[in-house]
Amino acid sequence: MNSLSIEFAGQTVWLWLGFLSLIGCLLWIDLGIVNRRDQVISPKKSALMWASFATLAVLFGLYVGLLYEPDPQYYEIPADLNRQAVIQYFTGYLLETALAFDNIFVISLIFTHFCIPREYQHRVLFWGIIGAIVFRGIFISLGAAVVNSWTWVLYVFGVFLIYTGWKMITGRDAEFTLEDNRILAFARRHLRVTDQLYGHHFFLRLPHPATGHATLYATPLFLALAMVETADIVFAVDSVPAIFAVTRDPFIVYTSNVFAILGLRSMYFMLAAAAAHFKYLKYGLSLVLVLIGAKIIWNFGLSKELGWVPYLAPQWALLVTLLVIGGAIAYSVLRTRSSRMTHRG
Repeated sequence: MNSLSIEFAGQTVWLWLGFLSLIGCLLWIDLGIVNRRDQVISPKKSALMWASFATLAVLFGLYVGLLYEPDPQYYEIPADLNRQAVIQYFTGYLLETALAFDNIFVISLIFTHFCIPREYQHRVLFWGIIGAIVFRGIFISLGAAVVNSWTWVLYVFGVFLIYTGWKMITGRDAEFTLEDNRILAFARRHLRVTDQLYGHHFFLRLPHPATGHATLYATPLFLALAMVETADIVFAVDSVPAIFAVTRDPFIVYTSNVFAILGLRSMYFMLAAAAAHFKYLKYGLSLVLVLIGAKIIWNFGLSKELGWVPYLAPQWALLVTLLVIGGAIAYSVLRTRSSRMTHRG
């Protein structure tokens, strides 16, 4: 048997390798060709980069709808698997994109804390994407193994999402801070770190002050990268359960996650300046988390186990996500605009 035809998480190894090769090619084009030199990414270029990744995400969605072969074990309804898969893919992509929006605020905070010049920020985000792809793969693999072995874990995810959404609504959600950060303190304690940047280098060799021998030092750029990766892991605690609430198909979970991460990191330079205009988005996200958590209990508990209510098809999750997030963004823009006009008046 060809080793590439062996299945992993419901799909052949060649399909997984093909997707990872596509992402690797995109990243090579990004840093190796388009952004080979250190430069400030303008909002216009940032928007074009996001549009390119968003177009690829849509094209991949067409592949899911037309050519993808879903594994029936991950779907509750045995008919129209491709239709279910494509709806779940776009729901997951939209949800992960919205949930990752909070990351923009945190990344901006990290760059400000370490005084990272704008011309080096894209390099940090690029390597941050690679780390996010690896860590999300680990989390999703573990999540898929748990969810598909013990379906009752979905109830735990549902309650967790409702609790997380409620904390966001009431303003009690824990914020990511750099003050007394344990990982940052660990890095400073166990690594030799320079006080200043040395171009776009994460590490370099400098003469040791005592011996004069060339010694490896980390730069503040590496510390910024470590904090960006840490922030992504923190946000994954919310986003991974949320996406498993939408679909149990590991391939759909992972691909929608990766395209969302690529898009948000590309759009960072456009959104960082406008982030303050979307202050009501978090309330929309919190409501989406609550509704998705409630959907798990509705579908798997009240519908599947007890038969008290009808099963909610995947398209309802997509429609509600679009309406709530779109409404939160529109309301934020209108309130910000009216506030500006009031101040001018």
